[in-house]
Amino acid sequence: MTIALIGATGQLGTALAHRWATDVICLDHTQLDLTDRQQVQSVLQSLEPDTVVNAAAYNQVDLAEQHPWTACTVNALGPRYLAEYCAERDARLVHFSSDYVFGLDTLRDHPYAEQDLPGPISAYGTSKLAGESFVQGVCPKHFVIRTCGLYGHASSSGRTNFVETMLRLAEQGQPLRVVDDQRCTPTSTTSLADAVCRLLETEQYGLYHATNSGHASWREFARLIFELQGVQMDVEPITSAQFGAPARRPNYSVLDCGKLTQIIGSPLPAWQQALQDHLQGSEV
Repeated sequence: MTIALIGATGQLGTALAHRWATDVICLDHTQLDLTDRQQVQSVLQSLEPDTVVNAAAYNQVDLAEQHPWTACTVNALGPRYLAEYCAERDARLVHFSSDYVFGLDTLRDHPYAEQDLPGPISAYGTSKLAGESFVQGVCPKHFVIRTCGLYGHASSSGRTNFVETMLRLAEQGQPLRVVDDQRCTPTSTTSLADAVCRLLETEQYGLYHATNSGHASWREFARLIFELQGVQMDVEPITSAQFGAPARRPNYSVLDCGKLTQIIGSPLPAWQQALQDHLQGSEV
C-alpha cells in the first residue's frame, strides 16, 4: 500500500504519518496546493498512490465568515479534485469532515448518526459539507470521516489547539471565561489515527463518525485539562452569546460512532482517558 498523505505537518497529519512511517509519502501545502486542480493531478500522477488521505483543511472557523470563498476552495473544491483523481485511478480516498456540518437543529440533545440530515450554520460548516458531498458523489472508494474537537501534536510550528491555548492562558495568569453551552466530544488525533488505520484494513467504504467516547462542554474540557495538570484555575462559565464569536457554532454536535465501532470492533477511548494520555505524553 502506498499512501499519499496531504496536510502531513498538521496535528492529524502528524499522527497519521507516525502510524504509516514506511508506507506514506508526506505532502504539505508547499508540495501540493489543493486549490490547484492541475497541480493535484500532476503531483499525484507522479507518485501513483493507491490511497490518498486528505488531512488538510481551512479550519479558521471565524475567519471563514469573512473569507467564505477561501474556505470553499480548500474544503470543497480541493477534495473534489482529489476525488476526481482517485476515481480515475481506482484509488481510495480518505477525507475528514466536521461536526460543524450540523447545528441547525437548536433543540438537539442526542448524538447525530451518519444518516441524520445535516444543517450547517457557518461558512466553515457549509464548506465542509460541500467537500464531503463532492467526495461521496465522485469517488466510489471513499472513507469520509466526520470528527470533532481535535487536538494533538503538530510537526510544524504555528499550529495550536484548545488544550495548548488553555495551558498558555493559565501560565499568563489570565482569568478564564469559557463557553459552557456547546456540547461536543474532545478528540485526540492519536485516537482518530488509530481508528483510521483499522478502518483502512477493510473495504467498508462510506461515511463515518469518529470521535473519542462521551461528551463535554468546552468549560468541562478546560477544567479537566487543569485538573490533570495540577493547575489551580477558576474557569467562569459563559454562553456562546457572551463569547460573541463571529461564526455560530452548534449548541450540540455530539456524534454517534456506533457504525465505526461495529466495523473496527471497539469504540475509541473515553475522551477523559485520551486527554490524560495526551498530557502525559503516553500516546503511541
